[in-house]
Order: sequence, then C-alpha cells, then structure tokens
Amino acid sequence: MKSLQNKWFFLVVLSLIWGSSFILIKKGLVGLNPFQLGSLRMIFAATFLLVIGFKSLAKIKHFQWKYIAITAFTGTFFPAFLFSMAQTEIDSSISAILNSLTPLGTLVLGVTIFGLGFQRRQLFGVILGLAGSCLLIFSGAINHPGQNYWFALLAVAGAVCYSINVNLIKKYLSDLNPVSITVGNFSVLLIPALVILFCTDFMPVVHQESVQQAMIYVGILAIMGTCIANVIYFKLIQISSPIFASSVTYLLPLIACFWGFADGEILSVWQGLGGLIVLVGVYLSAKK
Repeated sequence: MKSLQNKWFFLVVLSLIWGSSFILIKKGLVGLNPFQLGSLRMIFAATFLLVIGFKSLAKIKHFQWKYIAITAFTGTFFPAFLFSMAQTEIDSSISAILNSLTPLGTLVLGVTIFGLGFQRRQLFGVILGLAGSCLLIFSGAINHPGQNYWFALLAVAGAVCYSINVNLIKKYLSDLNPVSITVGNFSVLLIPALVILFCTDFMPVVHQESVQQAMIYVGILAIMGTCIANVIYFKLIQISSPIFASSVTYLLPLIACFWGFADGEILSVWQGLGGLIVLVGVYLSAKK
C-alpha cells in the first residue's frame, strides 16, 4: 500500500516539475540559442549533482557505466537540444503535448526491441495517439503560418529518446540507486556540454542582461526540471513500470498549457482536439 501511495505521489510531483519546464525553456530562449540553453542546462545540473552526490558514483559497477552513458545521451543530452530547438518555432504548450507521445514510444520499443507483450487495445491506442499528433501539428501549421511546424518533429524525436531511455533504465539499471544513475548521467555529459557551449560563442555575450536573465531560468530548469526530477523519475521507474512512469505525460500537458496560457499562448479548437486524442491514445496504450 505504501509503495502504491509513493508512486502516485512521485507521479504528481514529477508532473508539476516537468510541466513547468517548457515555459522555462521558452523564457531561456529569449537570451540564449538552443545549443547554449541545452549545454548550460547540463553544466548547471552536473555541477550541482557532483557537489552533493559525488560519493554515489562509487555505487556504479564497472559494467553498468556503458548503460549509464547510453541513458545519459538518450534521456538527457539529445532531448535537451531537441526540445530547445523545437521551441524556437512552436509554442511551449504544443511541445509539452507532443512530449506525451513518450508512453506510446515506450510501448512500441518495448514490444519490438525489449520483447514485451501487448494487446490489440494498446495497438489501437498507439495509432490513435499518432493520429492526434498529426492533427495537432497540421492544425498548428495552418493556424500559425508564421511558425515552422516542421520543428514539431524535433519534439517528437525528443519523446522517442525518452521512450528509449525509460526501457533501458528498467531493463539494465533497475537495481541501481536513482541518485547514482542521475549523478552518473551528468558526470558523463559534463565534458560534451562544455565543448558545445564554448563552440557557440557564448563568452562574448555572457555579460548581456538578457543572457544573464535567461541563465537564471536555465538554472531553475537544471536544478528542478533536471536534477531533482530525474532522481524522482528513476525512482518511479524502479517502484512501478516503464509505462506507469512515462504516464507522467497525462498530467504534464495540463501544467504546461496553464503556463502557456498565462504567457499569452492560444490553442485552436483543432489543436485542443488533437491534444485530447493524443492523451486518449496514451491512456489506451498504457492501461493494463
């Protein structure tokens, strides 16, 4: 019973944190480009985690480091840049809804690669979710001709990365402490993130007020939306299942849309319908 209560508590907290991440990305992009934002996010997170959790690296066994590295890139590195690039052209609320495809990808990859079973209803949910995504993207392109909605595919790619990650964590790292996984991930990513940052001509603009303000948003995003959220997420995967953990995306769009509306974003009726269809598809694919 306690485990059941814990997993729902972690799910709600994670939804609140990650649902707020998309508006923080949007604010960060005001003064930073996507590569600066993504690399700073990882650098801030890695610094914070190594300071408070360096000793936890000792718990990682030698053979587990390859999975730590793979999950670092699939679960953090690529999505950090993909979602940042996507939000240069699409609204934060749309990005959050497309992130809801994660459970669908988790199911598809689980069946095709990791040997999980599935039911016909779940297959219908996947098809429905993809149809809703297409409606969401196409209606957005029509109603926002000034935005390049091809960039929405970057958010879809980010969701696929998350789907790969959640299956890998469950299959290969379920017996490892969540803090060790998180600290290990970012210790792997620190050097690549530094290299990318210094290849973006960041230093000449770091003194600008808009850049410094954007860095504050990225700092909040890194500590809350990356460090703390990842620990909670890995713990949630371990005490539940990949599908349940990725179902955080049921609640996440509601939080993200709230922040988006507060910031002046507007969803059309067709976009709202597309988003609803996505969530119904996710529900059907994840329901036992």
